[in-house]
Amino acid sequence: MKKGLLLVLSGFAGSGKGTIMKSIVEKYDRYALSVSATTRNPRPGEEHGREYFFMDKGEFEELIKNDKLFEYAQYVDNYYGTPKEYVEEQRNAGKDVFLEIEIQGALQIKEAVPDAVLIFVMPPSVAELKKRLVGRGTETADVIERRMKRAGEEAKGVDKYDYLLINDDIDACVEELHGIVLSEHRKVSRNMPTIDKMLDDFSKM
Repeated sequence: MKKGLLLVLSGFAGSGKGTIMKSIVEKYDRYALSVSATTRNPRPGEEHGREYFFMDKGEFEELIKNDKLFEYAQYVDNYYGTPKEYVEEQRNAGKDVFLEIEIQGALQIKEAVPDAVLIFVMPPSVAELKKRLVGRGTETADVIERRMKRAGEEAKGVDKYDYLLINDDIDACVEELHGIVLSEHRKVSRNMPTIDKMLDDFSKM
């Protein structure tokens, strides 16, 4: 069985990346979502083991110490990281696995797994980004201001990514993302065993 791709989806807080990932997994059974670990508090409706593995700082630092994470980073006073085991199990089963992580972690992933595909999600405008953050109603004005400042810093690193998605319409964005993944699977560099076998068969004619 062909191993699945490792797909990293990043974006500003409020860009809609989480909704895009959930939508594509619901629509196509070829995908799996990696569940990240974090020390931040759950938002209303979030469950441990579904949106995140919620843990305290001590528990998270044990994962770091024991090399149980693909990557980790600190963002707005909290740790976020990607546990290794689940990701590799899914990829080995042929699933394309999405990781939803911020830019620092994405670059760590790319260094550890060079053929990982990095995709950055943006809203149509900065004004729309702020509107979405305010509309969530889950954060204080101070936190929103910090997230906007952080987004401005993150924008400087988008050129390190392979693809850019502008999230103006969720359904269209999901289809565009699906198309990117299909194209990645068709890259010659990912299909050398098939090509080599064909060349070998030709040589035996």
